[in-house]
Amino acid sequence: MNTEICEMLGIEFPIFAFTHCRDVAAAVSRAGGMGVLGALAFSPEQLEIELAWIDEHCGGKPYGVDVVMPVKSADRDAGLHDERDLSKQLYGMIDQAHWDYADKILSDHGVPPLPEDEGSGGADPIESGVLGWTEATGTPLIDVALAHPITLLASALGPPPKEAIDRAHAQGVKVAALIGRVEQAVRDVQQGVDIIVASGYEAGGHTGDVASMVLVPDVVDAVAPVPVLAAGGIGTGRQMAAAMALGAQGVWTGSIWLTVTEANTSEIVVEKLLRSRSSDTVRSRAMTGKPARQLRTAWTEAWDAPESPGTLPMPLQFILNSKAMRRIQRSGNRELAGMPVGQIVSRMNQVRPSKDVIYEMVEEYIETMTRLGSTLQST
Repeated sequence: MNTEICEMLGIEFPIFAFTHCRDVAAAVSRAGGMGVLGALAFSPEQLEIELAWIDEHCGGKPYGVDVVMPVKSADRDAGLHDERDLSKQLYGMIDQAHWDYADKILSDHGVPPLPEDEGSGGADPIESGVLGWTEATGTPLIDVALAHPITLLASALGPPPKEAIDRAHAQGVKVAALIGRVEQAVRDVQQGVDIIVASGYEAGGHTGDVASMVLVPDVVDAVAPVPVLAAGGIGTGRQMAAAMALGAQGVWTGSIWLTVTEANTSEIVVEKLLRSRSSDTVRSRAMTGKPARQLRTAWTEAWDAPESPGTLPMPLQFILNSKAMRRIQRSGNRELAGMPVGQIVSRMNQVRPSKDVIYEMVEEYIETMTRLGSTLQST
C-alpha cells in the first residue's frame, strides 16, 4: 500500500478521512491514514482552537485541512468581498417567499421557532449560516490553517485561490482539490494543485453526476502524472482495491466517519444512518443550492415538491438551511433531521473506533489483492 502519495505526504496508508470532528481527524492520522478536518463549520477563532488540539493529539502524524471557497457563488456574483456586514447583505438577497416556505415546512412538522435570544441571526457569519462558503469568510480559515503544521490543504469546490496555493507550496504544504468532471481536474492542475480528488456520483456532500467507475480512470488519464484519489462509495477494502485498480493512488473517504466512536454526530442522525440503505440518500440542492448527496428527509422532499419556490444559489440556500437546522436540532424532529452522506451508508451498520475502520480496510484490501493475484497465477 506504499503508493507514491504515501511517500509524498509521509503517511502509512493512502486512506484520507474528511471529517468535521477533530477527534476523528486525529484518530485516523494516529492509525496511519490522514485525517482532514473540514474547516467550514468553524469561525477562524474556533478553527485555531481545533487545530491546536489536533497538533497536541495526532502524535506528530500528518494531517490536513479542507476549506470551501466556491468558484461561483452569489456573493462573488454581487461583488461582495468584505466580511463586514456580509451576513446582512446576503440576508437581504433572500426574498420573503423563500423564508415563508422554509417556515411552512417547519410549521407543518411541528417545529417551533427558536427562542428570541437565539433567533436573531443575520449579523454573525457563523450564526447566519454564511460560514466559510464565501471568499470573504473562507480566506481567514486558510490563514489559520497555514499557521499550523498541516501537510495538506484541500478545497472541496474548486481550487483554492492562486495566492493560497502559492503560500501553501512555499511552506511545503501540498494542495488537493475535489472535482466531479475531467475538465475541472485539468483546470485545477493548471492552477497548481498537487493532488486531484475524483469525487463520483455516489459520494456524500457536493458531487457531480458521473459515477466513480467512469470518472476515476478518465481523470487519471487526463492529469497524469499528477496523483489522483478516488472518492465516492468507498468505505471497505474491496472498494479501495477497485479504486486502486482504476489508477487511483489512494482513497478519499468521508461518510464512514460519521458513525465512528469518536464522531460528534447527533444521536438521532446516527440512528438514521445505521438503518439507512443506499436508496435512502438523494442528490439535492436543498442544503446549499448546489447538488449535494444527503439523507432523504421531509426537508429535501419539500424543496423538490411542485409548490416549492425553488432553491437559491450558494450561499443563500445554506443560510435558509442553517437556520432551519438549528430549529430542527433543538426540537429533536426525526423526519426533518438529516446529514450529507454518500451511498456507502448501506454499509455503515455499526459504531466502531476509527482505528478499527482503518485496519479493517487495510486487511480487506490485502485479502482482495491476494485473491486477485491467486486468480492470475492459476490461469
